[in-house]
Parts: sequence; C-alpha cells; structure tokens
Amino acid sequence: MASEIFLLNISGQDKPGLTSSLTAVLSEYDAKILDIGQANIHDTLSLGILFQIESGKKSAAVLKDLLFKSYELGIKAKFKPIPLTDYENWVALQGKDRYIVTLLGEKLSAKQISEVTKVISEKGLNIDAIKRLTGRVSLVKQDSYPKASIQLSIRGAIHNKAEFTEKFMQISRELDVDIAFQEDTIFRRNKRLVCFDMDSTLIQTEVIDELAELAGVGEQVRKITESAMQGEIDFKESFTERMKLLKGLSESVLEDVAINLPITKGARRLIDTLKKYGFKTAILSGGFTYFGRHLQKELGIDYVFANELEIKDGFLTGNYIGEIVDGNKKAEYLQELAIKEGIDISQTIAVGDGANDLPMLNLAGLGIAFHAKPMVKDNAQSAISSIGLDGVLYLLGYHDKHIDLH
Repeated sequence: MASEIFLLNISGQDKPGLTSSLTAVLSEYDAKILDIGQANIHDTLSLGILFQIESGKKSAAVLKDLLFKSYELGIKAKFKPIPLTDYENWVALQGKDRYIVTLLGEKLSAKQISEVTKVISEKGLNIDAIKRLTGRVSLVKQDSYPKASIQLSIRGAIHNKAEFTEKFMQISRELDVDIAFQEDTIFRRNKRLVCFDMDSTLIQTEVIDELAELAGVGEQVRKITESAMQGEIDFKESFTERMKLLKGLSESVLEDVAINLPITKGARRLIDTLKKYGFKTAILSGGFTYFGRHLQKELGIDYVFANELEIKDGFLTGNYIGEIVDGNKKAEYLQELAIKEGIDISQTIAVGDGANDLPMLNLAGLGIAFHAKPMVKDNAQSAISSIGLDGVLYLLGYHDKHIDLH
C-alpha cells in the first residue's frame, strides 16, 4: 500500500504532556515514527517528528488532527512532505564518519561559534546536534570561575584531517577559544584511565624550581627547567644538572613544600568525578615521588610514577635513586598501566604541559596539552588553555549536571 513521509515541526512554550499528546494522535492512525528529536531553550520547545503514514484518507486526517491538537496545546505546527529519494539519501548518511567538536572558554561568543561552524560547512560536513555542556549563566551574579562549553556532533567524510585541525588551531589562537576535535568512536565514550603530569598540570608550580629557590640556586635551576620544558635540551641531562644543585637541602624543607602545593583549579572536581564514574588515575611525572605521593593521598590518585630523591641523614645528596622518568618513560608507564587495567590504549587519556609529556600525549587515546608551551600545543591532539583542569570532563562529553561541583 502506498505511503507518504512527513516531517512535523513543533515550536512554542514547553509544557508537560506535549510529546505524549502528539504521538497519541499519530498512534491512532498507525503512523510509523522514522525519527524524533527535541530541544528546549529557555522553556521554548523545538520538536521534530519524521513519520510515515498510509496515503489517502489517513494522511489527510492525521494532519488535520495534529493541527487541531497543536491549537489546543497552544503551540505551532508545520508539516513538510519528504520525497522517498530524499529520505533514502538521508538514511545513507548514517554510514558516514562521525566526529565531535568541543568548544571551551570562559565564555563563548557568536564570532567563535560562527568561525568554527564555517569550517565545518566549507568541508561539506553536517552538524547533527549541538549540546551545551556547562550550566546556565547568571547575568546578575558574578561567577568566580566562569566557563562555557558546547559540543557539536558532526558527520561526513574528512579527506585531510591535518588541514581541518590546523584551521581550528588558527581560530583558537586568533579568538582565544579551545577547540577539540575527536573521532566519535566507542573508545571515545569508554575511556577508563587518565594519566597526569604533575608540575604545572595537577599543581600550579614547578616543584624543583621552588626547591632551588630555597636552596639559593633558583635562577640557575629555572633556566635549565624552562629550556627542558621547551624541548631545547635533553630532559635527562637537565634533570641531572638540577639535582646536583639541590645537594644539601634539608628534608624538612620538602615537607613544608608538599603541605603547601598549589593544586590546579578544577583538579579536585575532575578527580572526584572520574572516581565517581570508575576511572583509574595516575601521576606520571618527571618530578619527585615525595610530592607525587602527597598528591596521591590528597586527591585519591591510584598510581604514582616519578623520580626518587636520594636522602641521607635528613639532607638531599644531589643524586636520585633508580631510573630517570623522562618523556619516553612516561609513555612506557602509560602502556604498562593500560595492560595492567586490561584496557586498550585508545581508552586512555594523558594530560601534560611540557615537551617531556609529548610521547604520552601522542600515545594515549586522547592527549591533552594543558596550559602548555606553544610547541607542545602545536603537537598535541587537543589543548585546554582557557579554563581549569576540569575542562577534561567536557572533552569527554560530560554535562555539569553529571559533574561533582566544588
């Protein structure tokens, strides 16, 4: 028997029972629902129902009854007939690749969204859905930690991903917005392990620089640290040089520094939420286990791998115990933890800021350069520079209502 396809668009003030009332009318005529979607902005409803109905008396009657029901409910209804060829072309799109584009910032402007969606449009991609991930913003009360994030679900074939992401990086630099681009695979939605660098990532300081200040060699060590983080000198070489300069520092100084570590904004909120949803967490640091273990206890981290200071008679010897944890070693630990947890490497996330973090950032399923040096941002998969560490949760698609607030 011949049939027709219609797209019903509903708009108006939202109220309980709208969807139930409209689908009840469709059910009376044995309509087949082919697709349905709904959005609600400031209590204003936008509802779309794509349905198939028997041609003739049934199709005429159902349209009439839907119009009458919409009038009763105080909403507007529009109908659009969909040719079968158009419908089949739409169905064929479901085999196309899917991607997620996430925008992050203290606030998001129309210009930022316009430029990002322009790139998507120019590449012939379709935006299937747009979702706000952060909570509603008051225009009266000042927020001590402003943040905004939206997620775009897009579909289509991308022939040159490097060119695509470069355009996003350019927008990010020019308009001060973080833009993350990810393939929408089962692994994106099933991450299980998050590994963090410590210094300048989980904490807002470079501990070795603080120790150097207390040892009276601050300027010398800072220069070596910065050069290492920029990738200008080998990390192992820089580590050995800096350790020698700390010789003679009292262990009591380490304790004072550990107690006063400045934890990065959003870190507690991130770790608490990850724990709530069953993630494992790890510190993979070129810093020191002395401070990593303190953070482990403070934040509830599962694993810590870092460098072991040699302490004799209550003072640093200027040496270290065991193997130096450099960039390659961090990547090794990431791989080992994935095996230990019985997960695929694609289910891992790595977060860091320095050149020695790049091996693990590029190995992980999702590598995030956090308030990183330019060279690191340019070579990482994703970057967060505009908000705190809890921005990681938005890249995973979490909404504020799912996140523990602090």
